[in-house]
Amino acid sequence: MKSIDWFLSIMNMDEQKTEQKHVSKKVKYVYNKRLPIIKNNWQGNIYINGKFYNDKIPVKLPISRVLKWKLSHNLQKAEKQKDSFRLPVVSLNDFTDNNDKIIWLGHSTFLITINGVKIITDPCFFDIPMTTRKIPIPCEIKNVNNLDYLLISHDHRDHFDINSIKHIVKNNPEVEALVPLKMSELFKHNKLNKIRIQEAGWYQMYDTNKDIQIILLPARHWGRRGIFDFNKTLWGGFLIITKSTKIFFGGDTAYSGVFKKIQKTFGDMDICILPIGAYAPDYAMKQSHATPEEAHQIFNDLCGKIFIPMHYGTYDLSDEPLGEPVKRIDNCFLCNKKALKLLAVGEKYLISQNL
Repeated sequence: MKSIDWFLSIMNMDEQKTEQKHVSKKVKYVYNKRLPIIKNNWQGNIYINGKFYNDKIPVKLPISRVLKWKLSHNLQKAEKQKDSFRLPVVSLNDFTDNNDKIIWLGHSTFLITINGVKIITDPCFFDIPMTTRKIPIPCEIKNVNNLDYLLISHDHRDHFDINSIKHIVKNNPEVEALVPLKMSELFKHNKLNKIRIQEAGWYQMYDTNKDIQIILLPARHWGRRGIFDFNKTLWGGFLIITKSTKIFFGGDTAYSGVFKKIQKTFGDMDICILPIGAYAPDYAMKQSHATPEEAHQIFNDLCGKIFIPMHYGTYDLSDEPLGEPVKRIDNCFLCNKKALKLLAVGEKYLISQNL
C-alpha cells in the first residue's frame, strides 16, 4: 500500500501545479448575449482556457482521489450487501389530465406540467455505462409526449443520456431543449441537430412561453463525458416561475453558499427538487454531491415550502447503501414532516393541492 500512497501523492502534487497554472491564465466571463441577465452586476460565467469553473480557483476532483476511492475498501460494504431497499414504482400510462403536477420517473428525471406547459428534466431511462438501472421506467416512453421543453442540467451520462433524448425527440419533434452554455455541441454530434436549442449562462432567462419563466441558476458541480472534455460545457439548476409558483430543480450539486444568494435574488421557493444521493466516500464526492443533510440545508437556504428528493435509488453510483439517503433525509424532517414529499417512481404530485 505504501507504493500506491506514494504514487497518489505524486499525482496530487502534479495536479496542484496544473491548477496553479490554470489560475494564472486570463479569466473570461461568458454568457448568451441574446438572453437577459436577471441578477444585478452579474458578469457571466468564469471561463478559463476553454473550461468553465465554479469560481476563479479551479475546483476539480483530483484523479488521485478517484484512484484512492477505486482502490480502497468500501467501509460500508457490509451495510450495502444487507441493504434490500428498492424504490416503489407506480405504473403510469395516463398522461391526459392537464393538472399542474410533478411526476418522478427516477433519478433526476421529472415530468412537470404547470400553466399548461409540459417539461421533462434530465431524461435517463436506461442503463448507463458500467451502471444498471435498478428499477423499471413507470411508463411506456412513447406515452411521454406533447412536451414543450427539455431541460438538461449538465453533461454527465446519468443526466445527458443520448438514447433517452433520442426517444424524447422522436415522440416530441417540436420540443425545445434548454441547456447550459456550450452544450449544443453535444447535440450536433449525436444526430440530434434538428432539435431547437437555447443555451444560457447562470442567472439568464430563456425565451419561453409567456405563461412561464425558466432561468438557469448556479450549481456547484463540474462537467465531463470523455477523457479530454473536462468542464467544456457548463452545468446548473433551473428555476421555473409562474404567477403563483416557484419550482427549483437543483440538478447535481454540492452544498454552497450560493443558494442563500439565489433566495435573496428570487425570494422563497415553493417546491425544491434536490439531490440527496451519491455522497460517499466524502473525500471523493464532497466537491460535487450534497449529503442529505446538506440538501436539507440548501432547502432551508432557499426558504422552501416543499422538498422533493431525487438522485437516489435508481442507479448505484457510490459507496453508501441505496436506502441510506432516504433514512437520513427523513431524519432531517422529523420536526417538519409535511414539507418532505418522498415520491414513488411514477407517482403524481399535484402542485395546487399541496401548497
